Amino acid sequence: MLRLSVLIASAALAATGCSGPEPTATDARHPAGSVLRVPQDYPTVQEAADAAREGETVLIGPGVYRESVRVTEPRVVLRGTDRNKVVFDGGVRLANGITVTGAGSVVENLTVHGYLANGVLFTGVTDERLQQRGAGGSAYDPLDTERFPAVRGFRATRVTAYNNGLYGIYAFDAREGVIEDSYASGHADSGIYVGQCKPCDTVVRGNTVERNAVGVELTNASDRLFVLGNRVAGNRVGITVNSNDLEALAPQRGAVIAGNAVLDNNADDTPEQADGGFGIGIGIGGGTGNRVQRNLVRGNRAAGVVVTDPPGHPASGNRVEGNRATGNGTDLVLASADPANCFAGNRPVTQSPDGLEGLAGCGTRRREAPPGGRTTAVQAPPGVPFSQVPAPSAQPSMPDPTAPGSPATGLPGAVDPAAYPLPKNVDAVPRTR
Repeated sequence: MLRLSVLIASAALAATGCSGPEPTATDARHPAGSVLRVPQDYPTVQEAADAAREGETVLIGPGVYRESVRVTEPRVVLRGTDRNKVVFDGGVRLANGITVTGAGSVVENLTVHGYLANGVLFTGVTDERLQQRGAGGSAYDPLDTERFPAVRGFRATRVTAYNNGLYGIYAFDAREGVIEDSYASGHADSGIYVGQCKPCDTVVRGNTVERNAVGVELTNASDRLFVLGNRVAGNRVGITVNSNDLEALAPQRGAVIAGNAVLDNNADDTPEQADGGFGIGIGIGGGTGNRVQRNLVRGNRAAGVVVTDPPGHPASGNRVEGNRATGNGTDLVLASADPANCFAGNRPVTQSPDGLEGLAGCGTRRREAPPGGRTTAVQAPPGVPFSQVPAPSAQPSMPDPTAPGSPATGLPGAVDPAAYPLPKNVDAVPRTR
């Protein structure tokens, strides 16, 4: 979590300007049918979201919307008519772009940028004061999971999130969801974050994540969690899997990271990472029972894949198999004292300790871990303000934004990590205009 004290103060000053005018009585103004149009039926997105009933779609026309929106009704679909022309702009003064606490709700086909905390937040935390602070982390005591049970059912599809102060697309205290076909860049913490869920029952798939402090971050996020087929390139750190005691539900366990391209995560035109990490492709810090399989991990100056023990949370039972790790400072690093982590069939060039795959092969029992490995030493360059990261190019929009909305129920459905092969011939150049 990054510089929260600064962001909290800024967000508090902006809180009074987070939404449009007070909504009028909705029963008299509710349009016929199940689609509420902005600006045809309602002048602001918040008014339409307040009027929406369970299962309805808020369809947003092209324009720049300088508001923070809260979706509290269940099974509401919040959709832009054009992903690149429906733009939520926080002006680097509002806290969150779109906050969803309604179970089974959806955000799709729109752009959100310039918020002090998060672009899109799915959460069971219904206290607006905590939402203003980013909804999680060290700004307050660890989550009270009885007071704030996880929101069940969420989906982000074809969302462009860029240049927000903490996270682009943030699922915190949320489960049974999908984050897919989206783009995130220029975030001072991570582009996509899944945190504090057990079980998560969540899939992060087919996204492009670049020029963030961290591309994809999983913290205290456990069980039936899948990160599949994403392009994670040109961040400071690619993918992190963490356990810590700043948040609830530690330790982390049971994620599958497969079929991703994790490339050249050494970009200096990125926001500075709070812990100073730089040049790492995939890092497991205290995670347990995770599988890292069939990923292309290339060009990360410090390490391709590294497994470490943060204080109080030894990494254990992680399997790193069938990856192509090449051109990294050190391709594979095991710096955990737990003998239950294993590496096999990864085609690395460099390993630390030497002969790692022989010393810590999968399918063998060991009483002791091999000697601690080390990443290649890399000096992290100074970061840039999140608001100054170059804006992305236009991203693919929905082919038919007038199609009936589909709430986020029954997700994520059947998930087959084996359907995501090792990527080949992947371009690592970040795409900006």
